[in-house]
Amino acid sequence: MARGRKHQPLQGAFAAALAGAVLALPASAATTLTVGKSVATSDPIMAVNVGAEAGLFKQRGLDLKIVDFAGGSKMAQAMAAGSIDIADGAGTEMALEAKGVPMMAVCESSATFPFLSLGVSGDSPAKSLKDLKGGKIGVSSPGSLSDWLAHELSRKEGWGEDGVTSVAIGGGTESVLAGLRGHLVDAAVAGTSLFLDMEQNKTGRLLAPVTDFEGPAASGMIFASNRLIASDPDAVRAFVAGWIDSVAYIFAHKAETVRIESAVTGLPESVMAKAYDIDMAGHLFVRDCKFDAESLSTLQRSFIDLKLLSAPPDMSKLYTEAYLPKS
Repeated sequence: MARGRKHQPLQGAFAAALAGAVLALPASAATTLTVGKSVATSDPIMAVNVGAEAGLFKQRGLDLKIVDFAGGSKMAQAMAAGSIDIADGAGTEMALEAKGVPMMAVCESSATFPFLSLGVSGDSPAKSLKDLKGGKIGVSSPGSLSDWLAHELSRKEGWGEDGVTSVAIGGGTESVLAGLRGHLVDAAVAGTSLFLDMEQNKTGRLLAPVTDFEGPAASGMIFASNRLIASDPDAVRAFVAGWIDSVAYIFAHKAETVRIESAVTGLPESVMAKAYDIDMAGHLFVRDCKFDAESLSTLQRSFIDLKLLSAPPDMSKLYTEAYLPKS
């Protein structure tokens, strides 16, 4: 018994030292990913800001460095240069992948276009989309997504290819405002939140969201660099899981989402709250990231309409569902 009592202090000291050593071990380091956004203020793309602000990607072991680009082409150039790991953009950027940008679509993040709308000046006589037949529609540039959507309106309404005339006025807020106020165009394709802000300021109004005439078309897409896929596939899985968490958070936390998005866009929370409601009504997000056949078919057609590609690509080679969470 005495012998046992002599050894107890040593055991206690050893246990204390071991506990101290365990506490001193560094926590497992988070993986840092650089995420490029093709547009800073597009509603589906801003989901990464919401998830990052809410700490959802950190919960998946990721630290995000978010970088904004002025368009999908600039973002694709950064991807080709190895400057970003993840590209948060539009489905139309799959055409750039088909052209050789070293990335793979790993999540269809949004399907529809409620965040884009046709808007008019405050004194416009137009009351509905049908009133735009034969009119001039302002778009950001020839061959752009907004240009394609203007002609999709004409096709869907049965007016033919020449049912409207698209006019390049630029995609910036001031360009859209100038085009409408100066009556250079009868309407413009731009962000829904912009037209809601114009309504609040009594300088214009929203005529209809694009979802009134255009169905699923993979409006949002997440791409992972081929380099990241090869070197750290678990990081790709973690990002996709974090994105899905972010979308679930957006559905459940309107006030917090509106606050974060308002900080990104610089628009009042009252405007972003209305935009949120339109997004939800327009079934914006793909909650499980799975790729939709109708969306992919529409995208494939748009590549030819926009002259992004000379022939329809094999869409099955441009995406994978291998990094989606297991059911």
